[in-house]
Amino acid sequence: MQKLPKIFVLDTNVILHDHRAIYNFQENDLVIPLAVLEEVDKFKNGNDTINYNAREFVRTIDEISDPRLFNGHGYPLGKNRGTLTITVNRDFPKELQGAFRDDTQDHRILATAIWYKHNYANRTVALVTKDVNLRMKAKAVGMFVQDYLTDHIKEERVNRTTKRIISVKGADPQLLTALELQPQGVPLSAFRYKTPPCNQLYKFHLPDKDVLLARYNHNTGNIVMVEQQSAYGISPRNFEQVFAMDAILNPDIKLVSLTGTAGTGKTLIALAGALAQTHLYDQILLSRPVIPLKNQEIGFLPGDAKEKIGPYMLPLYDNLAVIKKNFRDTSKENIKIEEMLRREQLLISPLAYIRGRSLSNTFFIIDEAQNLTPHEVKTIITRAGEGTKIVFTGDVNQIDQPYLDKWSNGLTHLSEKLYGENLFEHVNLIKGERSELSELAGRKL
Repeated sequence: MQKLPKIFVLDTNVILHDHRAIYNFQENDLVIPLAVLEEVDKFKNGNDTINYNAREFVRTIDEISDPRLFNGHGYPLGKNRGTLTITVNRDFPKELQGAFRDDTQDHRILATAIWYKHNYANRTVALVTKDVNLRMKAKAVGMFVQDYLTDHIKEERVNRTTKRIISVKGADPQLLTALELQPQGVPLSAFRYKTPPCNQLYKFHLPDKDVLLARYNHNTGNIVMVEQQSAYGISPRNFEQVFAMDAILNPDIKLVSLTGTAGTGKTLIALAGALAQTHLYDQILLSRPVIPLKNQEIGFLPGDAKEKIGPYMLPLYDNLAVIKKNFRDTSKENIKIEEMLRREQLLISPLAYIRGRSLSNTFFIIDEAQNLTPHEVKTIITRAGEGTKIVFTGDVNQIDQPYLDKWSNGLTHLSEKLYGENLFEHVNLIKGERSELSELAGRKL
């Protein structure tokens, strides 16, 4: 007996997360309650990704404009795909009507999913939502429910991104001596290793308990030594920071991701490295997504647009202040920074203000990138023009977006999907260097 396709009832947040989600359920049939369309309509205006996704989804539905969307039979989405149905909201069955007293859109969507479960008992019916609370409610009443997993990176692959540095003990001392003496490096064949991914990082343990850091150069086929470098008064304090600074200062690496907990020096190293390369770039851009705390809208904050977003940019200014403190106020370094700020050659701005620009010959640092969706990260990278370098920094365990997690955020996708590409390098920073107190909080709280 042929197994019938499943029926998936989609929540609003799935659409707002991915406007092409309806094409990602293979041969299974999809149902969208009218409550979802009502909610999507409220998000059409704005410049954020969810607003873009809302508009694109509405355009998709409008282009279909087929009676089968509404007559219960469903509109076929294409070869090897199921159908799409838009349905009126359904009521809870009598035995559940007292369980949810508030008449909310979430409850209308859940009631519709339950109606389909009862009326299509011969098929598997599931509610798909990225709202954890709604998932709990659905499970409480016996409704099969799941997250939207199309853009999830598997747990083991997420963990793998934090262990990209290969630790080597017992390497041939003569090869390590050659590494230190030969700037061009030592051929990979001399180490008898299998060909690693591009820009693979190595930590060779020496007999005197010291370490030698190296990187595989795909272009030459050599393993080259990674030396400690300083930039604009900032010196690495641990071997992960040495790797990070090397990636920032390497002109052949056009895309870098730095992950790690607060205080590991991600943004500081990126900014110092950018300032040390002003001769290579016309502009340095520092940006971050604006995520209001406790769901407070920016519009309720006092002041003009610049004053509203100012508090959210303070962490970037704090990193700049750390660099400036390494020099006297009258030093040429500080004078240069002030001049760059005045001419907007060094610009600190919310990410929303950067969208739509084509960035050429720019050093672009995006902080708190774990709060970006994979689509947003892709959009940013595709804006890169000739001569541009992009650095994403963030902590995948500290996400403020309600429908993102460490498996589905853009920074995780970047680190996993582009690993091994010649233009890309990823470094996970582990040890906190801000202070003993900061490191303690990062480990224990």
